[in-house]
Amino acid sequence: MSENDFLKENDLLHECESIEDDDKRLKRREKNRVAAQRSRKKQTQKADKLHEEYKCLEYENCSLRKDVEKLTDELRRLTEVLKSHESICPLIHCAMNLMSVPRPEVIMPR
Repeated sequence: MSENDFLKENDLLHECESIEDDDKRLKRREKNRVAAQRSRKKQTQKADKLHEEYKCLEYENCSLRKDVEKLTDELRRLTEVLKSHESICPLIHCAMNLMSVPRPEVIMPR
């Protein structure tokens, strides 16, 4: 085999290796591209889910604030009704009188 033939064969070998390397590189890039797409899709889904949870919590928070406001108004109204009723209620006056009088201790039988 001549030196020229050897060089040609060597060039062909390098060319084959280069093609194989290119194929491996392309496959690796494609695999990486697909993995990156999956990762981006997963991140988007996670962000969408968090956004939905946020909206639900905001709605629930608003509803609870309205409930607190209604209950606060009801407490205020009932407190006013009670105060206006205290002055005319005989039971309250009777109960206050009983509290001011010391009661004898009741001894329970064993």
